[in-house]
Amino acid sequence: MTNCLLEIKNLNVTFNNSNRQSKALDDCSFKIHEGETLGLVGESGSGKSLCALSILDLLPSNARRTGQIIFNNRDISSLNEKQMLDIRGGNISMIFQEPMTALNPLHTIRRQLAEVLQLHSNLNSEQISNKIIELLMRVGIKKPHIRMGCYPHQLSGGQRQRVLIAIALACRPQLLIADEPTTALDVTVQKQILELLRELQDELKMTVLFISHDLHIVKKISDNICVMKRGSIVEKGNTKKVFVNPQHSYTKALIDAEPKGDIKTDVSDAPVLIDAQKISVWFPIKRGFFKKTVDHIKAVTDVNFYIKKGETLGIVGESGSGKTTLALALLKLYKYQGTIKFKNKNISSMSEKTFKPFRHEMQIVFQDPFGSLSPRMNVEQILKEGLEVQDKVSKDKWHNKILNALTDVGLSESCLNRYPHEFSGGQRQRIAIARILVLRPTFIILDEPSSALDRTVQVQIISLLQNLQRKYNLSYLFISHDLAVIKALSHRVMVMQAGKIIEHGATDEVFNNPQDPYTRELIQSSL
Repeated sequence: MTNCLLEIKNLNVTFNNSNRQSKALDDCSFKIHEGETLGLVGESGSGKSLCALSILDLLPSNARRTGQIIFNNRDISSLNEKQMLDIRGGNISMIFQEPMTALNPLHTIRRQLAEVLQLHSNLNSEQISNKIIELLMRVGIKKPHIRMGCYPHQLSGGQRQRVLIAIALACRPQLLIADEPTTALDVTVQKQILELLRELQDELKMTVLFISHDLHIVKKISDNICVMKRGSIVEKGNTKKVFVNPQHSYTKALIDAEPKGDIKTDVSDAPVLIDAQKISVWFPIKRGFFKKTVDHIKAVTDVNFYIKKGETLGIVGESGSGKTTLALALLKLYKYQGTIKFKNKNISSMSEKTFKPFRHEMQIVFQDPFGSLSPRMNVEQILKEGLEVQDKVSKDKWHNKILNALTDVGLSESCLNRYPHEFSGGQRQRIAIARILVLRPTFIILDEPSSALDRTVQVQIISLLQNLQRKYNLSYLFISHDLAVIKALSHRVMVMQAGKIIEHGATDEVFNNPQDPYTRELIQSSL
């Protein structure tokens, strides 16, 4: 049996807010042995990330921590800030959940990697440069001598996550804390990151605390598992044993939380609602004093598809494949070439003034409800905004329409005077859906509406969308990198790569018998 590297004993965290105390972690205890991976799972707000931040003493000033954190046979819970600086980054490193916010937007990748090496090593400038190139190569960044001069916004999501891993591994830590390192990534990139972490763990003989709300990932990567609920650990043990024979009802609910497709409505005889032919969206690249167009970024090229009344068309593909660009072109939010017919009317050549009455019938739900909902408006104002633009005749009926929309998404009238920050992620997404339902659309674009949500909340949102589709005979264009969600909700699937459709067909047919190698890779990665 290997030695115990980290032991958490009776960890409690309490927040003091305006003479009121709230307990966020309650008597948490667990061990991680050298070389093993411990999975820490649970829904958002269960205390997973708080556990990780407690280990590194990165809690906010109003938090009070009690209990013991024993690392390498040393109680580090009583160390001062200077002593903890020696441990952070050197002995214990952390990969944070969102790379775009974890990386400094004002500093190059080289500078951010160099900072860690300067703090925890005695390397000179030349040695640091060589080490940075070596680290970037190790995590799979191509042309590292060029990429090290880039800023975070110039890299893709997968590349930014690899840079965070490089920073975390710069000083060969004994313990790596990975906090949701693959949440917002495409399935193929997700698979690459997980394989990379496993390879580096074996190479460096590293111990890993892997935090995630995705039990499928934890099942693949962890040796042991701890299940958290509302700040407490409700179950722990060997990963295989817990998945085969879960003891706690909450663990069973998490394992069973898989998006399921009810019997989809039969749309074989339904009329075509949207018919798009030869859609291309090219963004010009301009250079020189006179901004002459020298080339184009071909985001979407010659795409043809249709959507029937009451049907869901799923679009899958990696980031940058053109999924969202195509969706925004349908709403005439991007200039495009080609023809789009909505209810047999050619909307391609319509002016904005002519097209405006159609906008209430064609709506979109965005990926991040916290970013798409105004923090300065309460729920009533958010839902009323669309009516003020599109429904000026019947103001006396607005209140009833708003209440009906809230009821449709499972929220009560008591929510009207509250603001977005007062709701959970799942509730905010319900508000975002209610915002478009007040206009009674016939066609809704759903752009990754469940990617950042816990599996249990995902299931609720998918079920809600299915019920709304049946109730109002809605047509959906559903964009996602989560193939389980696509399979549950879609009648047909389109696979996009580099702006083109490479495969298109009935959902079961595409999933059970994919024809294109790229489609097979996507499905295999998701499994």
